[in-house]
Amino acid sequence: MRIVEKDGRFWTAWRVVLALALAKLLFHLATYRGYGIFRDELYYLACGRHLAFGYVEFPPMIAVLARAVTTVFGESLFAIRLLPMLAGAGSVVLVALIARELGGGRFGQALAALAVICAPGWLAIDHTLQTNAFDPLFWGGCAWLAIRALKTGDSRYWLTFGAVAGLGLENKHAMLFFGSGIFGGLLLTPARKLFRQRNLWLGGAIAALLFLPNVIWEIRFGWPTLEFLHNAVRYKNAVLTPWQFLGSQLELTGAAVLVGIAGLWFYFRDAHGKPYRALGWAFAIVLAAIFALGGKGYYVLPAYPMLLGAGAVEWEQRLQPRALRWLKPALVALMLAFTAAVAPMAVPLLPIESFVRYSAALGFRPDIGERLAQGRLPQYFADMLGWRNMAEQVARVFHQLSPEEQAHAAIFAQNYGEAGAIDYFGPALGLPHAISGHNNYFLWGPGKADPSVLIVIGGNPADARKIFGDVRAAGTITYPDMMPHENHRTIWVCRQPKYPLRLIWPKLKVYV
Repeated sequence: MRIVEKDGRFWTAWRVVLALALAKLLFHLATYRGYGIFRDELYYLACGRHLAFGYVEFPPMIAVLARAVTTVFGESLFAIRLLPMLAGAGSVVLVALIARELGGGRFGQALAALAVICAPGWLAIDHTLQTNAFDPLFWGGCAWLAIRALKTGDSRYWLTFGAVAGLGLENKHAMLFFGSGIFGGLLLTPARKLFRQRNLWLGGAIAALLFLPNVIWEIRFGWPTLEFLHNAVRYKNAVLTPWQFLGSQLELTGAAVLVGIAGLWFYFRDAHGKPYRALGWAFAIVLAAIFALGGKGYYVLPAYPMLLGAGAVEWEQRLQPRALRWLKPALVALMLAFTAAVAPMAVPLLPIESFVRYSAALGFRPDIGERLAQGRLPQYFADMLGWRNMAEQVARVFHQLSPEEQAHAAIFAQNYGEAGAIDYFGPALGLPHAISGHNNYFLWGPGKADPSVLIVIGGNPADARKIFGDVRAAGTITYPDMMPHENHRTIWVCRQPKYPLRLIWPKLKVYV
């Protein structure tokens, strides 16, 4: 059923939706600077300088996008964050289209679009360059195509579904969760008859073919992503109880949870949602699988487009009687008010001291789902601080070396954030590129020559003395409110190597 507006108002549904998409884009354009460049953005830029068919933590698409946008626009913060801003606006339109296909009229489509804007998780992922910013487009696009296939009976939609899913797999392996959810959802409903359609299986073959280059890369390098995921669950990710995991979903959706819950009702209890019940099961399967496998709460975020689109239609149907229509503006006002209150928790809108006071007043502290100690700021904000300062402190130590030592020196970082900061800020400071044993930096190796001097950021000096005869402290990296494990790091200058660095490189691998 599609609800048709009959009052002839000027604002048609698509104009409202586009206005909301533009509003989201303008919000991110106005706030894109935040506190500075984010840790993972530094890493994605580094990956973009080393294009390949895969990386330890993710498939190649994010590196290709980083390389493309910086080639055209340079490596300014605006250029780095342009694509996620556009992806966020695209998500607004896409979720509204899902609502439209499920029978939504002007209010339903507008409410679906508004729900995307009001979800703190979406505000956060669209603020920085990351794989998560593009996931909703691929998952949501596949959901829309599945709805079209179920609605029209045209099996050709499954071919396009496969193409979009394949591209999604080249963005993030989590697309496998969505594919499994759709498979299970079809199997658990009368839509299982679609498994007799050839185009459904051909769509799966198309997805597999597009994913194949990354699979070949994984095989070539010994399945590093599986090792990374194993180590992340074992050493890094916090173990969440079911209630904590569900609580993380409330943090991610904020006011949009009102629409999301209605989406579940639409699929499982509303007669109009029965033909599309496979998508309701798909969401439930994705939610359960990510929790069972120890994933972080935000891994579920790209599954919400199909839920928010359905929930908006449910709300529109329930508020259709004239006596209840006053609840429409009340619902919108409530969502906007709540979003305005929590937006500073998702995007760095306030000066740091103001944020600390405001978050304390709300009693709210986002949890990243990791075992890292945090300071006054949540990790997502703290990891935007101190990177230029780190590079400048390393440069000060580097330039204290003699010209001969500088010519044969290398910089070793403990993790990809530190290495990425050296690679991003270092060229202007006269620094060589960093090396590291962390994740894909390990695969890039120690460079062409074995250094006679190694500048090491942090780490245990006792470990360094096993490799170098002379290890001396040369400085300390300190910056207010950066992540505690990055703060107060000592910069070590290591001389008199006992072994060639290339010989011991395999022992420096850290996939986590």
